[in-house]
Amino acid sequence: MKRTTLESQENSQSVYHLLSKTKAQKTAGQSIATTFICMLLFFGLNLVSAQSESMKDDYKAFNASGHLKNMHTWHGFVVHPGAVFATSLEYNTRDSKFTFGVWGGASFTSTDVVNQDTGANVSANYKEFSIYTVYRFSDSFFLEAVSHNNYTGVEERGDQLHYWSYDKTQGYNFVDVNLGYNISPNTLLYLATIVGGGSGDYEVQTDGSLKNSWTHYFEVKSKVWEKEDAKLSLFAGGAWSFTTDKTFYTEGAGNLINVGAVFGKNINLGNYKMPIEVTAMWNPEKEITVLQLDITLF
Repeated sequence: MKRTTLESQENSQSVYHLLSKTKAQKTAGQSIATTFICMLLFFGLNLVSAQSESMKDDYKAFNASGHLKNMHTWHGFVVHPGAVFATSLEYNTRDSKFTFGVWGGASFTSTDVVNQDTGANVSANYKEFSIYTVYRFSDSFFLEAVSHNNYTGVEERGDQLHYWSYDKTQGYNFVDVNLGYNISPNTLLYLATIVGGGSGDYEVQTDGSLKNSWTHYFEVKSKVWEKEDAKLSLFAGGAWSFTTDKTFYTEGAGNLINVGAVFGKNINLGNYKMPIEVTAMWNPEKEITVLQLDITLF
């Protein structure tokens, strides 16, 4: 049946309104979707920002320190008898398990060394640049390796300076491998072993050959008193070798070489707290008694 013109117009208008309504609905849907996406982006960016803020902490990968000392002692040795400035630079992982650092010292005063060519005494300042690394298996147990590089007087006595040399007879580089274990919060057991026979850790045999001593040093240190920010610890250390009579620390058999006490506290300078340590040390092997002051500047 043929439609009238009026019916055609009405149908056309109905289709137009339907299309317009559909288009309007589509536009409205797109608007809602756009708004939703914008809201997601807005909240997403704010969430990321909030997470970034929450991840901020006090972790510092690198650290440095500076110490002023009236002398420098180590394992019962007086390494240098005069005033020394010591500093360190180290890297620590976020979990504090691993540390890699360098430690150096330089003296304000000199010491005498003998020039091997002239036989005369020559003044030389204390100089050291050592490398260390530490791995902490737990709060109680750690493993440490230290390359001690004390090149005081090397050139003054007529030797050629080779910083990376670990020659047995050159006498200024050697490596310590150390274990530390806290048997209680106040008591530390510490074992250090020299590897490679560097810096004179050997015994000359009858045929002229050099036999490594692999010297061991064992120390017990325990805190016995504490009040507020002051504390007192006692320590005792001895050295021995399983392969030779002579050790790195002694001329004869193993012996007790490091006995004493350490007192530490903070000195308040306004809002700044300056840690100090005073060590009273006695070495029965060498009959040495000294009092060392160590001031931490930063």
